[in-house]
Amino acid sequence: MLLDLKLVIRLQEIDNRLAELAREIASLPKHIAEIEKKLVAHERKLGADRAALAANQKERKKCETDIPVQDQKISKLKDQMLSAKTNEQYGAFQKEIEFCQKEIRKLEDRILEMMGESEPLEKNVKAAEVALKEEKAQVEGEKALARERTAVDQKASSGLGTERASIVKEITPATYQQYERVRKGRKGVAVAEVVEGRCTVCYMVLRPQYFQDVKRTETILFCESCQRILYYNPPQAFDDLAGGEGGTGAGMGE
Repeated sequence: MLLDLKLVIRLQEIDNRLAELAREIASLPKHIAEIEKKLVAHERKLGADRAALAANQKERKKCETDIPVQDQKISKLKDQMLSAKTNEQYGAFQKEIEFCQKEIRKLEDRILEMMGESEPLEKNVKAAEVALKEEKAQVEGEKALARERTAVDQKASSGLGTERASIVKEITPATYQQYERVRKGRKGVAVAEVVEGRCTVCYMVLRPQYFQDVKRTETILFCESCQRILYYNPPQAFDDLAGGEGGTGAGMGE
């Protein structure tokens, strides 16, 4: 096989891997941003649950404070009733006492309602706090893994970049220019293997004579359909695949 062809094949492998690494490096911050966004949403939900619980407790405390106030009013009204000089005055005091008693019952009913509401709120807050703590730990773990993965990818990318630069120096300038022109015009894929007389990228069948020319690899040839650089890997013989083990049994049947 031509040296230039071997080099562009390796160059394509490197460029493919560099593209994969670039995508992965770019995707990791997006992944972290997504899980952090979910974390923020859960923190806001917990904040809302805490606010609802605090409001419940505040109103309940106010009701519990208002009941003694009403009791004091009733006590004062009863003392004043003793000094009432007319039935009208006595009746007025009685109505005020009844009003205060109704207010107390309303406050007591409301306290019971809020007690019923507070229990699920407290459970929600506690459950959300536990879940959020676990989620924060998970997010931190994923961020650490992402940083490690990014460092590994960047190191691999740097190594491949060095190898690529070395290969480019060895390739004939005209061949490299052809490679880059096709690669940029064909979504990063400039080299295609020919299998059974067919380009494995665009799937077009090569003319028989052209296929034979590709197999001989005497010059750089391009797919007549997609313009990619073509190469051919001859199938390995069975003995090659078996590592020559078939010869060890010679003469066994004699």
